[in-house]
Amino acid sequence: MKIVVANNEDEVSTIASSMIVEEIKNKSDLVLGLATGDTPLRTYKKLIESYQKGLVSFSKVETFNLDEYVGLSKDDVNSYNYYMHHNLFDHIDIRSENVHLLCGESNDFYTVASDYDKMINESNGIDLQVLGIGMNGHIGFNEPGSSLLLDTHVTDLDEKTLNQNAKFFGSIDKMPKQAITMGLGTIMKAKKIVLLVTGKRKASIIAQFLRAHEINTNNPASTLLLHNNLTIILDKEAAEIYIKEKKMNANENIN
Repeated sequence: MKIVVANNEDEVSTIASSMIVEEIKNKSDLVLGLATGDTPLRTYKKLIESYQKGLVSFSKVETFNLDEYVGLSKDDVNSYNYYMHHNLFDHIDIRSENVHLLCGESNDFYTVASDYDKMINESNGIDLQVLGIGMNGHIGFNEPGSSLLLDTHVTDLDEKTLNQNAKFFGSIDKMPKQAITMGLGTIMKAKKIVLLVTGKRKASIIAQFLRAHEINTNNPASTLLLHNNLTIILDKEAAEIYIKEKKMNANENIN
């Protein structure tokens, strides 16, 4: 596990986008796993800038998104389909047939999920997976609970997730209560993972993750401790508690 503490959110996105660009330069047909939400927005903006400057081409890149809300059409402004096109795909040279997004509207989500995992396997897996972390430790929409599912599946959204994301829908009553998400087994098969964490509100959960010594289903992110190629990029605000604890431990060892 590699931990990179950046000065601010902009620097996090600069480091992350540079990492992605370098991966594409090394493998033009990179299979890229993508996340949504507030955290990766600046990273996507910088990827667009890199493309516009002629520094990278996405023409052979293949993408798979982590999740989607159940019940939203792809044209809904709150869908992750809309999010990805609006914030990245519409501004780069990626081919539409290489973009894979989960469908939020279906009468058979079991088939949607199994077909999605099959497509990832047929692409020889994800080369680089971009992740964020929820306030409750969720990865994708793998929520805390008594067990964690490995494959892509439909899940009920946790109360913290509903409260955190309600702002996008105007109120919690208008927000979908379920999502379809890659499972942790699918995510963990990625050859490389980069976890982006920004802001003081994430300081507690990332510190909890970094001090963990075992897998805990109440903190789904703890599964990432088992990955052999994980990079965490966080800003100083998100790293605040972690840095304090690290200094305390160092002082204790000295004394």
